[in-house]
Amino acid sequence: MAELKDYSGAFDPDFSYEKMSKSAMLKMLKASSDYIRMIDGFWYLAVMKECGNETAFKLDSDIWEKLGAYTMELTRKMLNIKGDGVDAVAKSLQASPWSLMYDIRAELKGDNIAIISFLNCPTLKSLMKEGQGREKLICHQLEYRLMEVKAHVFNPRIKVTPLKLPPQEPGSDISCQWELKLERSK
Repeated sequence: MAELKDYSGAFDPDFSYEKMSKSAMLKMLKASSDYIRMIDGFWYLAVMKECGNETAFKLDSDIWEKLGAYTMELTRKMLNIKGDGVDAVAKSLQASPWSLMYDIRAELKGDNIAIISFLNCPTLKSLMKEGQGREKLICHQLEYRLMEVKAHVFNPRIKVTPLKLPPQEPGSDISCQWELKLERSK
């Protein structure tokens, strides 16, 4: 039986995702990733409307710290990513379910340094369109903390340094850029 590139044919009472082609599955996975981002955005806005931005940010931060660690652990386990260095963090960031909504570029600079760039961030685009300045709070505070949480899943000696944060430089696709540096004991 041929793999389905879509579900435009007749109803199949025995439908399962196993019948779908790789490209159809990738489309569904990307849609699921975006769906989660949209839930987060709508949830944040609802809490902000009812309780204010300070409460919304605090609750959002608490949730994302837990979810960030969980996602890295899950990705590591599912894909058998070994090690405690910046390369293992970079691999997990590349393969995380969240990576589908971003264009993530990872570059290793030797054994102990990785540069992680997020291009064309849909969350940043939404925040900029909103025009309330929340990108400073989300991108400068929350994302910095989340990068630390994610890196520290692998090794608490990994230091996270933001290299570029919003606002984006004119003509640049880089939404944010981070240096991960493993500080080895001497």
